[in-house]
Amino acid sequence: MGGAMSSVTISGDTSGSIILQAPAVSGSTTLTLPTTSGTVLTNASSVTSSQLPAGSVLQVVSAAKTDTFSTTSASGTFADITGLSVSITPSSASNRILIMAEVRTATPGTNGSFIRAMRDSTAIYIGDSGGGSRTRVSSQGYNPDNNSNNNLTIMFLDSPATTSATTYKIQACVGGSSGTVFVNRSNNNTDNVFTGMSTSSITVMEIKG
Repeated sequence: MGGAMSSVTISGDTSGSIILQAPAVSGSTTLTLPTTSGTVLTNASSVTSSQLPAGSVLQVVSAAKTDTFSTTSASGTFADITGLSVSITPSSASNRILIMAEVRTATPGTNGSFIRAMRDSTAIYIGDSGGGSRTRVSSQGYNPDNNSNNNLTIMFLDSPATTSATTYKIQACVGGSSGTVFVNRSNNNTDNVFTGMSTSSITVMEIKG
């Protein structure tokens, strides 16, 4: 190993050499090496998920719904909201999935809107039954009037414990025995500039465990 004031040269094991070049700065600069063995990452390195710390975001999948949807499914009988479904394949069974969704719903009269999150065919992030026949939902809302809608949100860190492709989706039903749940529109949906047309979305992120 040789060197000069501005660089250090390390001879390679077989041939060639590695030159550690000092930065072009005044004063002293300290580079602290780790106390464990490992690979030094550079801007040319290909970083794998195993090299990232826990809590790192490994991948993101999202879907936005800009059209409308409606269902007359009565309370407790949920229907898939078309367009609010995504598929993600975790890279490790120990990783978790952060689910974020916002759904604009409207219901006529005194009925409410119920939504719930699904992992494949399993309902997740729903309330306890309370020991009765209450509908277990992720979120719910009631319209203050027929010209507005609710902003129902879901945020949940799921543990699917799988490396298989997994589908996350949002379902809805009426908070009553009859009626209609509208998505991305108001109840009246009057054709004028005072009536808003909304959007809904679902986003999932794989988080390293």
